[in-house]
Amino acid sequence: MSLTATRIHADTATVTVASQTAAVTDWSARYFGPWWNAAAVGAPGPGSLTDGGGLVLADVDPGRVDDITALVTDCGHEETTYANARTLVAHADGITYAVQPGERIGYQANGRRLVIVGDEPEPVAVAAARLARELVRGQLLADGWTVLHASAATHNGDAVLTLGDKGAGKTTTGLLLALGGWGLLANDRVFVRPEPDGRVRVLPWPSAAALGLGLLDATGLYDQVRERVLAGEQLHPTQHPTVTQALMDGRREPLWRATGKELKPQFFPDQLASWLGLTLATEARAAGLLFPTMSPDAVPALVENGRTLTDADVFDQKTEDRYPDIFGLTPTTATGTQALTEHLARLPRRSMLLSHDTNASAALLTKTAEEIITAL
Repeated sequence: MSLTATRIHADTATVTVASQTAAVTDWSARYFGPWWNAAAVGAPGPGSLTDGGGLVLADVDPGRVDDITALVTDCGHEETTYANARTLVAHADGITYAVQPGERIGYQANGRRLVIVGDEPEPVAVAAARLARELVRGQLLADGWTVLHASAATHNGDAVLTLGDKGAGKTTTGLLLALGGWGLLANDRVFVRPEPDGRVRVLPWPSAAALGLGLLDATGLYDQVRERVLAGEQLHPTQHPTVTQALMDGRREPLWRATGKELKPQFFPDQLASWLGLTLATEARAAGLLFPTMSPDAVPALVENGRTLTDADVFDQKTEDRYPDIFGLTPTTATGTQALTEHLARLPRRSMLLSHDTNASAALLTKTAEEIITAL
């Protein structure tokens, strides 16, 4: 088998994903292409890391999974949860080894060179894309970027950032603005960096987009999504099987775990354009901040609550819940958020109530967002 490779660029960060299975590198090209730059390149050679980038070597190799499992089991190891999976982590001779027994995925990390092995192509491809993104994140953080828990929508290069706790309406805000003709730059997380000229640059965080069944129905998107599922097209594999079955059965009401977390359809980034007709944006400057609160039966309206950016809006090593830095890819010294907070504090901000009346909510959001960017 010949080695295939996909090169990923985000601002100054670069990562190459290489594999003997073309489906693995094709996955990264599909996943990162709509929001970052990603394209097929020649197989990486000995000098592929001289530019300071990262390398992910990902292959189907059950025997190597067994080897890493035995090594981790024999060494003193720690247990954690990474990407919602039980993960055992060990260190030997400066190299980090990890295994996810339930998923049959093994990892070996030495600086910015990562090896990923598994039993089947799709889980290997998912893991490779995830770690490629983490390598990009580490490089961007070292270059002064910060990750915010926010969605972002753009118009002519200007972005409104939507912040709030889980369930506040960040994804809904981004979707409704995008359906109104804005560009969708991020649905849940976003990279931001203050510049010397006072601007705050914004870059997307590529990820599967989780859109609830009720939201799809309320925005008129449900039927076209269901038609594609019935035709055999696949959503992102992290989607819970009961969601797929609900779409096939024509169920529109929200689904919930016993823990109270909603189960939602999971869209690949490119499916936001090909399935839902949205336009994806790749970069912008921050123009203002929105702080929504979702109240199902409320009349959508602007409110006064004094909400500003807080530490809870920033993803760092202490607050990262899904992807703890088990491979040492994050800079040990943070750039801090004071400068960012000061820059964002100068921007207009609006707090609002949104409701399940999507037409009224969309009208309020569009009017407010347009006023923000017009005031620049």
